[in-house]
Amino acid sequence: MGDRTVSGKQLANTLFEFSQLISNADGVADIFASLVDLARKLLVFDNIVIYLKDGDDLRPTFAKSVGRGRSKEADIDWGGSFIDMVFRANGLSVHQDVIEGPDDDRLKVPYYIGTPLRHGTKTVGVLVMIRFGGPEFDEQDQKAFMFIADHISWMMERDVLVNTIERIEGSQRMWEMQENFVATVSHDLRTPLGFIKGYTTTLLREDTNWEVPTYREFLGIIDEEADRLHELIDNLLDSSRLQSGTLQMNLQVVRLDVVLRDMIQRFELREKDVNLELEVVKPGILVKADPMRLGQVFDNLINNASKYAPGSTVIVRLEAEGDQALIKFIDDGPGMDPEHLERIFHRFYRVPETRMAVRGSGLGLYICREIISAHAGEIRAQSDIGKGTTFIITLPITEGEGSD
Repeated sequence: MGDRTVSGKQLANTLFEFSQLISNADGVADIFASLVDLARKLLVFDNIVIYLKDGDDLRPTFAKSVGRGRSKEADIDWGGSFIDMVFRANGLSVHQDVIEGPDDDRLKVPYYIGTPLRHGTKTVGVLVMIRFGGPEFDEQDQKAFMFIADHISWMMERDVLVNTIERIEGSQRMWEMQENFVATVSHDLRTPLGFIKGYTTTLLREDTNWEVPTYREFLGIIDEEADRLHELIDNLLDSSRLQSGTLQMNLQVVRLDVVLRDMIQRFELREKDVNLELEVVKPGILVKADPMRLGQVFDNLINNASKYAPGSTVIVRLEAEGDQALIKFIDDGPGMDPEHLERIFHRFYRVPETRMAVRGSGLGLYICREIISAHAGEIRAQSDIGKGTTFIITLPITEGEGSD
């Protein structure tokens, strides 16, 4: 194969090395240069090109010129006229162009070898090699060529299978998350409705006269559960609008320290048991944002801390890093395993260890991420078990006069 002086041991080593390269590769793009170098040890060629199907067309997706193929005349020849011949033959094809002229022109005569690349019985591409000036691709060259083509086909088919399996597993995970979501939402809808119905029915009983403190206590429970129900329905609607891209954003230039201070004051009036501290490291930072939606994100993060780290002090810190504003929500609660840090922003996802202890739909952090993304920002989390949790929001700083 290729170099006729190569020893059997050298040939075996090259074949093994080629197989290993294909076996360990993530895709053709990652190894194409190495693939060409090893293929040249098996047979001599000047141009190599892999055509892949794009709809009904075949397009040269990976190509390289080596040896005589580096000349200007050769660079424009990628075997395009040879492709139809390969398809008609539906198998290995060898061809030589005939050029009349002086001997020096014969060095430009292309000799082609090509074969379809298949997934099962389906043709997904074509591998073509070209020599300029000969010699012909003999039987030994053809065997080496088919060895290379078969391995490329296997790698491409394996990649398709891996991608298919990943899609199926992803769909299965999404289906499981949606089933969990339906079960959670059904429970979360039934729970406040059950409280509201139960306490309302109790208050309406004609055979009992309730004392005023009891009456007010029951009405307070009904009011709380109605708020929970309202929050859940709002989250469902916002989630749906964010996913479809129909949630409206009223962007304006705002001062982040003002927005944070107002949000904390409102929260402290509503939730007396939450310890909040605002640290403004960099005052006067301006961003372009929808203050209502930004407040929704901040509210959600503090609510999360109050649910998952009850009794914890929550530090809200505003600082700047280059042209980015950083807003950090830091609690000293129980934290979470780092393996959950990326997934907590996925729709419906809830940390399994807290699912039974804390009520929720798994939509809050997904909504936060989508709202912050709509502001050209990012949100991420840092945490470890027993070390608290920090949510970090980055937003691009803007210039102008902020609304107070």
